[in-house]
Order: sequence, then structure tokens, then C-alpha cells
Amino acid sequence: MTPELNPNFSEETASDALLTTADISGDDGTNDPEQGEELGENQPVAEELVPAEELPPITAMVAEVEELVLGEQNEANEAMVSPEPAVDAPVVTGLKEQKAALEREIAALQQEKAQWYGQQFQQLQREMERLVGEGTRELMQKKAALEKEIEKLERRQERIQQEMRTTFAGASQELAIRVQGFKDYLVGSLQDLVSAADQLELGVGDSWESSSTHGDSIIENADTAPVVSFAEQGFSSQKRQIQALLEQYRTRPDYYGPPWQLRRTFEPIHAERIENWFFNLGGRGAILSLDSRLQNILVGSAAIAILNQLYGDRCRALILAATPERLGEWRRGLQDCLGISRSDFGPDRGIVLFESGNALIQRAERLVGDRQMPLVLVDETEEQIDLALLQFPLLLAFAPNYQAGGSNYF
Repeated sequence: MTPELNPNFSEETASDALLTTADISGDDGTNDPEQGEELGENQPVAEELVPAEELPPITAMVAEVEELVLGEQNEANEAMVSPEPAVDAPVVTGLKEQKAALEREIAALQQEKAQWYGQQFQQLQREMERLVGEGTRELMQKKAALEKEIEKLERRQERIQQEMRTTFAGASQELAIRVQGFKDYLVGSLQDLVSAADQLELGVGDSWESSSTHGDSIIENADTAPVVSFAEQGFSSQKRQIQALLEQYRTRPDYYGPPWQLRRTFEPIHAERIENWFFNLGGRGAILSLDSRLQNILVGSAAIAILNQLYGDRCRALILAATPERLGEWRRGLQDCLGISRSDFGPDRGIVLFESGNALIQRAERLVGDRQMPLVLVDETEEQIDLALLQFPLLLAFAPNYQAGGSNYF
């Protein structure tokens, strides 16, 4: 920036700016020779000064100063011509209050929005928990029902598989088995008939006398036959032995044991039926039939196996059924459960099959006369039982269970 100049500065001429020798030498204008010599030795002479023509003119400096002053005046004038617009204070205050109100309203709306979102989320969470709980309970109920159905189906499958392994091998095999069973039954019946005819003594006398003699022989044979009772307390040793055998059949079945021993799975329901027959009925009476003839055969096989353990070969099983097919099923079931062969069936063997009650009674009487122990097994389909069967100490009859809906008797 150009330094300010004094405005009162007057114009000077070029002559005013020149220094003369008289001005330098003294005030009075005289020339001192000595002083002049000193000056001549120590200082330059006046003629060596810059001439006046080389200095800038005063007019140029004045023009420059005037330009600066005019520039400053122009800037001041422009500032005065375009001043900043004045703002009204009440308007500003109102705008500020309106801004604050809008900010408060925005904050309130944001808070209300957050609360609404929170309520909606909580309500949605409660609905989800309720739906999940209901779905879980429904699934648990369905699971329990399915488990029960699966358990029933598994038991039914095991029973059907067991029956198929022991009784069925296709329609043709079943037919062949029935024909063979009928053949075996005919052979056994003919053998019994021949033996009965050989031992028959024909005599002449009154029928009443013969019947009384026959009754006396039955009474004598009953007196000489061994007494069997499992319900009395005096036979506690046999009771313990029977219970031990039943526990062994139920918990530790021997599928490859010796003949005349139970080789099949013995469930608690089977043990309950056979215990009832031994201890509550004393070895003589009827028990409710199970769901199938095969299970009845299993209970009868357990009775035969236990009596064989107690009395050995003295025990003879006599099976009574109405048809050859049922007798054939009894024979196959006993073979499977006891591990015996077909040679063990016959008049002089351990098991004899009968279709008629009279023939069975005659055979049982002969066994009692020979001091043997007959065990009479009556099939569930026998509608009537001869009262003469009640004279024998061991009688196991299967009574029809009309409440069981899954029976497959034929």
C-alpha cells in the first residue's frame, strides 16, 4: 500500500529542492577557506548531489494520492448505497419459537412411534408364544397318541409274526398242514379205538350192576391215585418251585432247552393265568381264553412243562377239541412250545389228542388205574363239557372271552 502523504504538502519547484553551497557552508553565506578546506577533504562537494531533474515530480505524487483518496471514497459510497437489509426482531423470535415447537413435535412423534413399535412387537411376541405353545401341546398329544398306536401295532406285529412262524406258510402250506393234521388225528383215533377194543371185557349182567361196578372202580382208582392240590398251604414247597419256574419262563426263556420245557417267550399275562389256575383253582378249573388259540396253547404248554418238572413221565396230557383242524393246531403249537416231535403224540405217549369227550374220559380212567396223572386240556370252542371230566384232579379248560374283539378262532 502506498504510504499516506500530507495533504497540506505544497507544491515545490525544482529550485526549492536544490541545495546551494551557501546553505551548506553557513548561515551568513560567507565562505570560510579553512572550513571549506575541511569540507573539501571530508565531504563531497555540492556539485556531486543529484540534480533536480532526476527526482519525481510533485504532480505525479499528488495524482497518486488523489487516486487513492478517490478509491476509498468510492468504496464508502458503495457501502452506503447497498446496506444489509434490516431484520425485524419479533419475526426472528417467532421463527425461533416455531422451530422449537416443530422440534418438540418431531421428538413427541418419534417417541410415540417408538412406543407403538414396542407395543406391536410385544403383542406379536405374545401371539407367537401362544401359537408356539398351542402347537407344541398339539404335537405332544399327537406324539403320545402315535406312540400308543405304534406300541399296539408292534405288539400285533410280533403276535402275527409268531403265529405265522408257527402256523402259517402260505395258503397251500396251511392246507397241507390241515390235511396232515387230520390224517394224524385219524391215525391216533384208530389206534385208540384198537387199544380200547382189545381191553374191552364183554360180560353178561344187569346194566345197573355194571354201572355201579364202574362207579366203584372209579372211586377205588381215585383213592389209589395220587392227590394233587396246589391251593393248600401244605404244599408250599411245590408252590415255591412253581413260582420259580414261572419266573424263569418269564425272565430267562431258554429257546434251545431240552424237550418238555417251555421254549417260547412267556409274558406277564400268561404267568397270571397259569398262577391263577395253579394256586386259586387248585389245578382244576377254567380260565379266560386269550386273544388267540396259539396263546392258549402257550399257557397249556407251560402247565405241561411245570407238571413234567414236578412228576416226570407220570403226567400225561389229554387234549380235547371239536374238529381235526383244531387238534392239528394244538399238536403243532405244542411241538413248537415244548420242543417235542410227532412221535411224542399217541395213546402210549406223553400227549394224546381227542375229538370226543367220551374217548378222553375212558383214556383218563385207564391212566388213573395205571397210577398215572392225566392232565385234561379243553379247547375254547367246546361249548359243552361232560361232568365226568370233573372227577380228574388236573383239568384246564379255556372259557370263551366274549369281550375280546381280536379273536381269530375258526
